[in-house]
Amino acid sequence: MTHTLKKTAVLCALSSVASFASAQNVADTQFQFSGYIKADAIVSDYSDGALPSGSVGRDFYVPSLTPVGGFDEGAQFDAHIRQSRFRITTSTPTQDGNEIKGVLELDFIVTGGGDERVSNSYTPRIRHAYIEYKDWLIGQTWTTFMDVKTLPESLDFVGVPDGVIFGRQTMVRYSKGGLKIALENPESTISTDNVGSKEVADDNALPDLTASYSINDDWGHVKVAGLVRQLSYDNGIDVDEDEVGYGVALTGKLKFANGDDVRMSFNAGSGLGRYMAINAATGVAVNPDKNNQLEAIESYGYAISYRHLWSDKARTSVMFSALEVDNPAALTGLLATKSTYSTRINYLYSPVPALTFGAEYAFAKREIESGSDGDMNRVQFSAKYAF
Repeated sequence: MTHTLKKTAVLCALSSVASFASAQNVADTQFQFSGYIKADAIVSDYSDGALPSGSVGRDFYVPSLTPVGGFDEGAQFDAHIRQSRFRITTSTPTQDGNEIKGVLELDFIVTGGGDERVSNSYTPRIRHAYIEYKDWLIGQTWTTFMDVKTLPESLDFVGVPDGVIFGRQTMVRYSKGGLKIALENPESTISTDNVGSKEVADDNALPDLTASYSINDDWGHVKVAGLVRQLSYDNGIDVDEDEVGYGVALTGKLKFANGDDVRMSFNAGSGLGRYMAINAATGVAVNPDKNNQLEAIESYGYAISYRHLWSDKARTSVMFSALEVDNPAALTGLLATKSTYSTRINYLYSPVPALTFGAEYAFAKREIESGSDGDMNRVQFSAKYAF
């Protein structure tokens, strides 16, 4: 009797597995699951203050959050697993000989949910969610204005945020060879007075227009990208204005015969706002002396990193990035970020390809329009299992 029950249980389990496998291949769709588990330990010391518990700047470096004008409060220690990531990719063949590709990717950073007192239960968030068919992409992914391949291998979430374009958003994108053209979701950040008040506005009537062209070869790649955007603000009282923003980006990665590489990025424009340095500066400011017209804010940033392979298991990256903002201080106020820069160096060791341990030191400095500045020293340790 017991043997019969065990045999029945095994058959039921096998049947369930078979049913699940069948469900995973509906219409010949192929599924792939990937991602990584990453644990970070971070010690941060600021010259002019400290970041409060729960601040995103304690999980990864955000240029505009380096404290300025406060007092040294000593080092802060944080540990988290929020960068851990899960990605599901699907591929469905079609009758016309093409395929439909789908991507859904989640992680746990910059979200609420738990706290560090008891559970550390972080809420997952969507990073990427898009479909691809023939030459078209529809959904959320990296902005076409960005070059993700030039981001360095860093323990930090971004590594060189001061000087690079960074963002994900919903779009419709057409690709042909090295050319990409997209209409992307708009959003604007506005300086509304000269005491530092800011608003996030979604008053645009037009999507952002982005385009890029890449040349790829065995030696690496070069990419040039452009952006044209409408910045709009309507407060329902005395401001209902539009301004045109634009930007250009030149990026690239150069590979050497010994496995080393150099990654470079230069970006400049007017009204870039949220696209640059994780929104360290606003895109436009309201000018009350010109009938509340919007005045676009110019900025530029650059980043360079060098990765050296010590062996097939060990490597080091050295990186530097900087941002300069030409704020109209009379409109944005003296607390607006004028410039930031950061530099970092790391050592990563992979005893096996799927497992990486690392240590990284970073220094960052931020200056505001008043002339005051503050800096950050940070040491970070990580363990990462990629699958």
